[in-house]
Amino acid sequence: MDEYVDILDKEGNPTGEVLLKSEAHKKGLFHPTVHIWLYSKKGEVLIQKRVSTKKTFPNKWDVSVAGHISAGETPISSALREIEEELGLNVSQEALDKIGIHRSSVVHSKDVIDCEFHHIYLVELKKPIESLELQETEVAEVKLIDIDVYLGELRNYALMKDYVPLEPDYLDLVFSAIRRKIT
Repeated sequence: MDEYVDILDKEGNPTGEVLLKSEAHKKGLFHPTVHIWLYSKKGEVLIQKRVSTKKTFPNKWDVSVAGHISAGETPISSALREIEEELGLNVSQEALDKIGIHRSSVVHSKDVIDCEFHHIYLVELKKPIESLELQETEVAEVKLIDIDVYLGELRNYALMKDYVPLEPDYLDLVFSAIRRKIT
Protein backbone atom coordinates (compact mmCIF):
# COMPACT_ATOMS: atom_id res chain seq x y z
CA MET A 1 0.00 0.00 0.00
CA ASP A 2 1.37 3.40 -0.92
CA GLU A 3 1.12 6.01 1.78
CA TYR A 4 2.57 9.40 2.56
CA VAL A 5 5.73 9.46 4.69
CA ASP A 6 7.79 12.22 6.24
CA ILE A 7 11.18 12.69 4.59
CA LEU A 8 14.25 12.82 6.84
CA ASP A 9 17.78 14.03 6.29
CA LYS A 10 20.79 11.70 6.66
CA GLU A 11 20.86 12.32 10.42
CA GLY A 12 17.17 11.46 10.85
CA ASN A 13 15.83 14.99 11.19
CA PRO A 14 12.54 15.90 9.46
CA THR A 15 13.03 18.00 6.33
CA GLY A 16 9.41 19.15 6.22
CA GLU A 17 8.90 17.30 2.94
CA VAL A 18 6.15 14.67 2.60
CA LEU A 19 6.14 12.16 -0.27
CA LEU A 20 4.49 8.92 -1.21
CA LYS A 21 6.46 5.94 0.09
CA SER A 22 7.01 4.77 -3.48
CA GLU A 23 8.59 8.13 -4.37
CA ALA A 24 10.83 8.06 -1.29
CA HIS A 25 11.97 4.56 -2.28
CA LYS A 26 12.55 5.52 -5.90
CA LYS A 27 14.62 8.57 -4.91
CA GLY A 28 16.44 6.84 -2.03
CA LEU A 29 15.24 9.38 0.54
CA PHE A 30 15.34 8.64 4.25
CA HIS A 31 12.01 8.12 6.03
CA PRO A 32 10.94 6.63 9.38
CA THR A 33 9.74 3.09 10.08
CA VAL A 34 8.97 0.98 13.14
CA HIS A 35 10.32 -2.45 14.03
CA ILE A 36 8.68 -4.28 16.91
CA TRP A 37 10.22 -7.45 18.31
CA LEU A 38 7.95 -9.66 20.39
CA TYR A 39 9.81 -11.94 22.77
CA SER A 40 8.99 -14.54 25.41
CA LYS A 41 10.52 -14.99 28.85
CA LYS A 42 11.73 -18.39 27.55
CA GLY A 43 14.26 -16.61 25.32
CA GLU A 44 12.31 -16.83 22.07
CA VAL A 45 11.39 -14.20 19.52
CA LEU A 46 8.39 -14.13 17.24
CA ILE A 47 9.32 -13.88 13.58
CA GLN A 48 6.98 -13.47 10.64
CA LYS A 49 7.21 -14.86 7.15
CA ARG A 50 6.53 -12.16 4.58
CA VAL A 51 3.88 -12.96 1.96
CA SER A 52 4.98 -13.97 -1.53
CA THR A 53 3.57 -10.78 -3.07
CA LYS A 54 5.90 -8.39 -1.19
CA LYS A 55 8.20 -6.34 -3.45
CA THR A 56 11.10 -6.76 -1.06
CA PHE A 57 12.14 -10.04 0.54
CA PRO A 58 9.05 -12.12 -0.36
CA ASN A 59 8.73 -15.43 1.53
CA LYS A 60 11.54 -14.47 3.95
CA TRP A 61 11.43 -14.58 7.74
CA ASP A 62 11.58 -11.11 9.28
CA VAL A 63 11.14 -9.02 12.43
CA SER A 64 7.91 -9.69 14.39
CA VAL A 65 6.21 -6.54 13.09
CA ALA A 66 7.45 -3.74 10.86
CA GLY A 67 5.96 -0.87 8.94
CA HIS A 68 6.29 2.65 7.68
CA ILE A 69 5.39 5.57 9.90
CA SER A 70 2.73 7.57 8.08
CA ALA A 71 3.27 11.30 7.56
CA GLY A 72 2.49 13.16 10.77
CA GLU A 73 2.20 9.95 12.81
CA THR A 74 4.31 9.32 15.91
CA PRO A 75 6.51 6.23 16.17
CA ILE A 76 4.49 4.95 19.14
CA SER A 77 1.10 5.28 17.44
CA SER A 78 2.57 3.64 14.33
CA ALA A 79 3.96 0.74 16.39
CA LEU A 80 0.62 0.15 18.11
CA ARG A 81 -1.22 0.34 14.77
CA GLU A 82 1.17 -2.05 13.01
CA ILE A 83 0.98 -4.63 15.84
CA GLU A 84 -2.80 -4.59 15.64
CA GLU A 85 -2.89 -4.70 11.82
CA GLU A 86 -0.32 -7.44 11.30
CA LEU A 87 -0.99 -9.67 14.33
CA GLY A 88 -4.44 -8.62 15.56
CA LEU A 89 -2.85 -7.92 18.93
CA ASN A 90 -3.81 -4.94 21.07
CA VAL A 91 -0.99 -3.82 23.34
CA SER A 92 -0.80 -0.79 25.57
CA GLN A 93 1.61 2.04 25.01
CA GLU A 94 3.22 1.10 28.33
CA ALA A 95 4.02 -2.37 26.97
CA LEU A 96 6.27 -0.85 24.28
CA ASP A 97 9.91 -0.50 25.25
CA LYS A 98 11.83 1.67 22.80
CA ILE A 99 15.44 0.49 22.64
CA GLY A 100 16.77 2.75 19.92
CA ILE A 101 16.78 3.99 16.36
CA HIS A 102 18.81 2.30 13.62
CA ARG A 103 19.76 3.83 10.29
CA SER A 104 19.60 1.46 7.31
CA SER A 105 20.16 1.76 3.56
CA VAL A 106 19.43 -1.14 1.19
CA VAL A 107 19.33 -1.01 -2.60
CA HIS A 108 16.80 -3.60 -3.83
CA SER A 109 16.58 -2.36 -7.42
CA LYS A 110 16.89 0.89 -9.34
CA ASP A 111 13.32 1.75 -8.29
CA VAL A 112 13.46 0.57 -4.67
CA ILE A 113 16.17 2.11 -2.50
CA ASP A 114 15.23 1.69 1.16
CA CYS A 115 16.76 4.46 3.25
CA GLU A 116 15.11 4.22 6.65
CA PHE A 117 15.43 5.07 10.29
CA HIS A 118 13.94 2.13 12.22
CA HIS A 119 12.38 3.04 15.58
CA ILE A 120 12.86 -0.24 17.44
CA TYR A 121 10.57 -1.48 20.20
CA LEU A 122 10.37 -4.62 22.33
CA VAL A 123 7.12 -6.13 23.59
CA GLU A 124 6.78 -9.19 25.77
CA LEU A 125 4.47 -11.73 24.09
CA LYS A 126 1.98 -12.92 26.69
CA LYS A 127 -0.50 -14.76 24.43
CA PRO A 128 -0.14 -18.02 22.54
CA ILE A 129 0.76 -17.42 18.90
CA GLU A 130 -2.26 -19.51 17.84
CA SER A 131 -4.48 -16.66 19.09
CA LEU A 132 -2.89 -14.10 16.75
CA GLU A 133 -4.91 -12.90 13.74
CA LEU A 134 -2.47 -12.52 10.86
CA GLN A 135 -2.93 -9.85 8.20
CA GLU A 136 -3.17 -12.01 5.08
CA THR A 137 -1.82 -9.31 2.76
CA GLU A 138 1.38 -8.94 4.81
CA VAL A 139 2.06 -12.02 6.94
CA ALA A 140 2.12 -15.59 5.61
CA GLU A 141 2.88 -17.20 8.99
CA VAL A 142 4.57 -16.64 12.33
CA LYS A 143 6.67 -18.79 14.62
CA LEU A 144 8.59 -18.55 17.86
CA ILE A 145 12.29 -19.30 17.60
CA ASP A 146 14.94 -19.51 20.30
CA ILE A 147 17.20 -16.45 20.15
CA ASP A 148 20.40 -18.51 19.88
CA VAL A 149 18.92 -20.71 17.14
CA TYR A 150 17.76 -17.63 15.21
CA LEU A 151 21.13 -15.90 15.45
CA GLY A 152 22.88 -19.13 14.49
CA GLU A 153 20.72 -19.50 11.39
CA LEU A 154 21.47 -15.92 10.36
CA ARG A 155 25.20 -16.80 10.44
CA ASN A 156 24.76 -20.10 8.56
CA TYR A 157 25.21 -19.47 4.83
CA ALA A 158 22.93 -22.38 3.87
CA LEU A 159 20.09 -21.15 6.12
CA MET A 160 20.45 -17.36 5.98
CA LYS A 161 18.81 -17.22 2.54
CA ASP A 162 15.47 -17.82 4.28
CA TYR A 163 15.76 -14.60 6.31
CA VAL A 164 15.66 -10.88 5.70
CA PRO A 165 19.29 -9.79 6.18
CA LEU A 166 19.95 -7.62 9.22
CA GLU A 167 23.12 -5.74 10.03
CA PRO A 168 25.32 -7.02 12.92
CA ASP A 169 25.02 -3.78 14.92
CA TYR A 170 21.23 -3.92 14.58
CA LEU A 171 21.15 -7.54 15.78
CA ASP A 172 23.42 -6.71 18.70
CA LEU A 173 21.20 -3.80 19.76
CA VAL A 174 18.01 -5.89 19.62
CA PHE A 175 19.22 -9.13 21.13
CA SER A 176 21.33 -7.54 23.87
CA ALA A 177 18.22 -5.65 24.96
CA ILE A 178 16.05 -8.78 24.87
CA ARG A 179 18.62 -10.77 26.87
CA ARG A 180 18.59 -8.06 29.55
CA LYS A 181 14.80 -8.37 29.75
CA ILE A 182 14.75 -12.15 30.21
CA THR A 183 17.57 -12.56 32.73
